[in-house]
Amino acid sequence: MLIVKKFGGTSVANKERIFNVASRCIEDYKKGNKVVVVLSAMGDTTDDLIAMAKDINPDPPKREMDALLSTGEQVSVALMAMAMASLGVPAVSLNAFQVAMHTTHHHMNSRFKKVDTDRINAELDQGKVVIVTGFQGVNRYDDVTTLGRGGSDTTAVALAAVLGADACEIYTDVDGVYTADPRIVPNAKKLKEVSYDEMLELATLGAQVLHNRSVEMAKKYNVPLVVRSSLTKAEGTVVKEVTKVESMLVSGVAVDKDADRIALIGLKNEPGIAFKVFDLLAKKNINVDMILQSIGREDTKDISFTVDDSQAKEAVDLLKENQDRLTFQKLVEEENVAKLSIVGAGMQSNAGVAAKMFEALYDVGVNIRMISTSEIRITVLIDIDDVKVAMRAVHDKFIDDDNN
Repeated sequence: MLIVKKFGGTSVANKERIFNVASRCIEDYKKGNKVVVVLSAMGDTTDDLIAMAKDINPDPPKREMDALLSTGEQVSVALMAMAMASLGVPAVSLNAFQVAMHTTHHHMNSRFKKVDTDRINAELDQGKVVIVTGFQGVNRYDDVTTLGRGGSDTTAVALAAVLGADACEIYTDVDGVYTADPRIVPNAKKLKEVSYDEMLELATLGAQVLHNRSVEMAKKYNVPLVVRSSLTKAEGTVVKEVTKVESMLVSGVAVDKDADRIALIGLKNEPGIAFKVFDLLAKKNINVDMILQSIGREDTKDISFTVDDSQAKEAVDLLKENQDRLTFQKLVEEENVAKLSIVGAGMQSNAGVAAKMFEALYDVGVNIRMISTSEIRITVLIDIDDVKVAMRAVHDKFIDDDNN
């Protein structure tokens, strides 16, 4: 078998945990399997590097940020290879350039275009454990790029897909995918299985277990994922195409606190205005989520939408620079908001789900600012101070002991 194993930053945060990961990988290696390991930066390394950069330059160039942040994973893989060597197992560390992992040219939020396999296969054929830097790639200019926070998951899935791996295991500091964040909802339950579509929605909407693009890629190439803890031997959660939990109305509740709301007030009420606004943002690779357009009045209308707070400043500056062309009278930005979502394949065939969610929020006095839906998701925008009470109320409304 060929197994791809990805370990997050907390899993390799110190010497003890590095050797714990090394031992777990060696177990599979000694069973005769080929093993490829993908690592994140140790512990809080990425946060520390970001803080150092901001101390030098509050608005650092994205290219240089990628050059800086990519060093964290290079430390992890080199130390892991040393740990395995000390345990008598041949291992080699490879960075994105050595593999090579080709990406688009965008810095700090790049996407994979192609992944070479020659070097990895050559090292595997020599009987080595191959340890690869997660979170990063190389663009056509030979510059290092990064994939965004959580991008090591996507690295692992990409490698599993191109190598034809028999298993792709994602190890974190939690033992699977839960119906909600257990730190906020104490009675959250671990799921044995979850579908790609449900996991994609949960990951996109703030569940921090998997990078959303890793799930997207896993679905596209039918890579079976298992999410489990690196600190225990507990069974994890399987992410796959078809699950046995169709009876569950809602499989998870997620919250995204990294959302900003932008409102454009007094736009001309004429064809093409919405296109101009969102085409401008799209050309700068700024992702927009929830969108609400008001009913036209006195030849004007308002458009509100949400963006990730990491892109909010760029979006606001861009819109203000183009205010005359876009015809809006005023721009309002709100930072203290959050997106609360319920996700479940069972919602497609059940009426009244939205009303039930809104009732739960009404019962605890939480006001809804915006609403967005899909076949398997309902998302509401609420004040960030209401997140804890809202999440618990919605979770209790939909998920009980009979669901699992």
